[in-house]
Amino acid sequence: MFRYAAPALAAPLFVLALCAPSGALAQTTSGASGLHLDFLAQVDDATPEGDEAGEAAEPEPEADVAPEPQAPSPREVAEETNAADYASQMRMRADLMPVHRAFGIATWISMLATVTLGMFQYYNIYGFFGGAQDSGCVRGDAIFGQDQCWGDPWVHRTAWITTTALYATTFSLSLAMPDPDHLDQGDSAYASNLRLHKILRWGHFAGMLAQVVLGLVISQAQPWFGLDRANDFGTLQALATVHQVVGLATFGMVTAAGAIMLF
Repeated sequence: MFRYAAPALAAPLFVLALCAPSGALAQTTSGASGLHLDFLAQVDDATPEGDEAGEAAEPEPEADVAPEPQAPSPREVAEETNAADYASQMRMRADLMPVHRAFGIATWISMLATVTLGMFQYYNIYGFFGGAQDSGCVRGDAIFGQDQCWGDPWVHRTAWITTTALYATTFSLSLAMPDPDHLDQGDSAYASNLRLHKILRWGHFAGMLAQVVLGLVISQAQPWFGLDRANDFGTLQALATVHQVVGLATFGMVTAAGAIMLF
């Protein structure tokens, strides 16, 4: 019987030992609550911010990407094209102007020689406003020798071929030279001179064409229209006189056209 009484007495003591006092229990409960709150605070700090508690924060937006360049508008393309064309024309004008001036001076010098030699040839063949007996060839004092009285007048012909080649080059350069600024327009002195220069250009161009035709007509080596000095001396002398007058007028226009641009 004692054997069963001992366990029965010991059970209440064991239970009392396991049960803590009420103050200790409250302290333990309070400590546990504090730990729980600290844990929740740490969880809240670790939780990403969002619209609601515990909701994951939205990812940060990616860096802005530069927009693709837009194609230029037709107006912009036209403006760029016009600007490039203007610059190209100005470069061409700057390149051609000194060349045109150099060929113009060379043409003037060659034309002066041609006109002078033409006057010598006129004296040899026709004299100066006289008959055949007054010509240098008949009198025997032909300039550059009596061999200038027949065949090709090689001195004068060489001069006019050279002049024609130089003139054609100068004239072509004047036409090829662009003028994007329209320098011949306006009331300035330069604009007035340039307009006159262009007018004279067409005047001496017509004179050069007339000189070529007249020179071929009165050529003593090739009677293009069946004319010869023995039978048609008066007609050929008249045509030669016109040839001289046109030559002098053409030379005068070339001189004026160059002078107003150089001085």
